[in-house]
Amino acid sequence: MSGRPMDGKTVLITGATDGIGKQAAKELAILGATTVLVGRNEDKCRQAVEEVNALSEGKRASYLVADLSSMSAVEQLAKDFRSGFARLDVLVNNAGGAFLPRQITEDGFEKTFALNHLAYFLLTDLLLDMLKANSPSRVINVSSNSHYNGTISFGDIHLKWFYFVFRAYSQSKLANVMFTYALARRLEGSGVTANCLHPGLVQTGIFGKVKGVPKLIEKFLLRKAISIEAGAETIVYLSSSEEVSAESGKYYYKKIPRTTSEGSYIVKDQERLWKMSEEMLKPWRQG
Repeated sequence: MSGRPMDGKTVLITGATDGIGKQAAKELAILGATTVLVGRNEDKCRQAVEEVNALSEGKRASYLVADLSSMSAVEQLAKDFRSGFARLDVLVNNAGGAFLPRQITEDGFEKTFALNHLAYFLLTDLLLDMLKANSPSRVINVSSNSHYNGTISFGDIHLKWFYFVFRAYSQSKLANVMFTYALARRLEGSGVTANCLHPGLVQTGIFGKVKGVPKLIEKFLLRKAISIEAGAETIVYLSSSEEVSAESGKYYYKKIPRTTSEGSYIVKDQERLWKMSEEMLKPWRQG
């Protein structure tokens, strides 16, 4: 088969061993992409790659193992990717979680913020030169409509004084949007685009995996949940469609650009978050 939109392109997808990450990997592989799936569990990685390869010609899917709540693991993931692949056309930052009770990572960061935002920021930073070298290329950040309820607690970014799982999650998803906007500004003229998205409330609902969230709340949250296939649709669209090849600095839901929260557009806050993230990640950033 020839002429597929992703022929010759390499896509790196984090959080790709289940849910919308794995579904996006499957669909992008069918479109011709070489897909690199990232997950924490090697057995799940291996199984996901087998599923992807069963659907695509050439069996070009592979995996890398990393727990992205660890910044050293993010750094190692970037090194492993560089050693195994000559190009990167699409980076999909999708891995995410929510944690109850509050957890602190080995690096001293609140875990939701570390996994959902800092890992996006650092992995993108460490692979940006590869994306630029293979432009036109794309960065896609999976956010959530939870960002509308979020605020960035600049004075207590790790929520030491008041932790609530939904507050932590909403803050991290707002950070995804603000990071995308600030990144898009920096990438103007480079041939690399940066967009983010809300996949929809998917049946694998993230809060159903949070210990301590009552089943009744989980059932309420998922009452209007969509299928995994529908949840992956916008990721695949932003990764592969020519319609958005020149679009950057936007937030999508159901493949349509949407307006984000009022606070997400405040440039000085975007820049404050960027500088704070740089400072926190200084030990692992290149240069």
